[in-house]
Amino acid sequence: MRRGPDDAIAMLQQDVLRVLDAHVPAGTLIAVALSGGRDSVVLLDALQSVAPARGHRLHALHVHHGLSPHADAWQAACRALCDARGIALTVCPINVPRLPQTSLEAEARRLRYAVLGQAAATAGARFIALAHHRDDQAETLLLQLLRGAGPHGLAGMAEARVGPDDVTYVRPLLAVPRAAIDAYAAATHLAFVDDASNAMVQHRRNAVRHTLMPAVAALFPNPGATLARAAAHQAEAAQLADDLAALDARDIHDGTTLSRAGLAALAPHRARNLLRWFLRRQGLPAPSTARLAAMLSQLTSARGDANVRIAHAGVEVGMFRGRIVLHASTPAGYDIPWRGEPELALPHGRLLFASATGAGLDAKRLVQAPVSVRPRSGGERLKLAANRPRQALGDLLHDAGMPPWEREGLPLVFCGDALVAVPEVGVDVAFQAPPGATGYRLDWRPSPWSKLTGGVDLGQRDPPAVPPS
Repeated sequence: MRRGPDDAIAMLQQDVLRVLDAHVPAGTLIAVALSGGRDSVVLLDALQSVAPARGHRLHALHVHHGLSPHADAWQAACRALCDARGIALTVCPINVPRLPQTSLEAEARRLRYAVLGQAAATAGARFIALAHHRDDQAETLLLQLLRGAGPHGLAGMAEARVGPDDVTYVRPLLAVPRAAIDAYAAATHLAFVDDASNAMVQHRRNAVRHTLMPAVAALFPNPGATLARAAAHQAEAAQLADDLAALDARDIHDGTTLSRAGLAALAPHRARNLLRWFLRRQGLPAPSTARLAAMLSQLTSARGDANVRIAHAGVEVGMFRGRIVLHASTPAGYDIPWRGEPELALPHGRLLFASATGAGLDAKRLVQAPVSVRPRSGGERLKLAANRPRQALGDLLHDAGMPPWEREGLPLVFCGDALVAVPEVGVDVAFQAPPGATGYRLDWRPSPWSKLTGGVDLGQRDPPAVPPS
């Protein structure tokens, strides 16, 4: 039976309603990632059509990457579209740096999700609708398969996932094939922008779309549906692996750290599964097979007092007192002047100078030479009281039971060349404020490692490069 334009419209809108019913409470404000391309324009139209029945309001978000010479025109098209429909639009500009040994697409994706979450929160939306569809899911599965991914990678994209910013990302079109989106756009006479880079086969996803998928379709009918079904099977397998990891972690995981002895006691395949689960719960990608094996070997076979520090995805996996801990990497050298401001921004946190009377750093002594904040370089010494000897800072920190990475990360306050104070340790006796004198108490607030790396917990089940089209 031939289907007409009205059927194409009704079927797609039913798919959108099904996803909203499953994941989005009625009456909720929904933010829509709008690039101006066909998929996101169709999503916006369908959402606006079904929104009244569920009491939804819409707020569009457009990410301006600045990577294309047409970026301004795309922004203008989104603005005109939203103005015509009476939908609020927030433009989110990002500057994507070209970093060595880093994929430009991957970095753009990381920044895109971060800014979408922030913009949605500012608008008061707890749900962001993305326009990924079934063919995107099939392409993601093939890309992940050819990367050698495990079940979590092969599970592809989730229909709904909560990010670290407590914003839920939903994909109302994930079960809809590209052909149905084309039919909807034609039936509703939608205008949209066309990104010419989508045809450039030097990008892997485009090569899969324009070269590999047609070849697969010539051999197997309707491969998009089949691959999407395979992704759903892998999602179940991934859930089973997570359930097993949660059982193994029950007595050895305290919410943030993992018992080294408990990990070592597991069979190798379960230990690998648990370590992947541990990293993924912290919003980190799974390491490669070889990297995971090396990581597991170091964590379980090193001496108990060994200083294990394994770099992974911008953070470090370390050990302290029998626990496996994730922590920020020590920042590169810095030398930041302090000119009396109440707060000093450092590469890895904030150092607060709170006014005090008869306590902390003596304000009068600090005017004798320029004051600066620097990291440890080794050999520093402090005399904390008149009746105590001058001691090596390293010994003071060790006696305090501070983990090695926290010792290295502490900012040191210098007046000229003299070390005068270390937060969480104390003030040198020569610079302590006397009774009644104006002083400054130090308060060191390191940034969480997830803030330092810009981590966005969308996991392996999100696509590596495809934008919210």
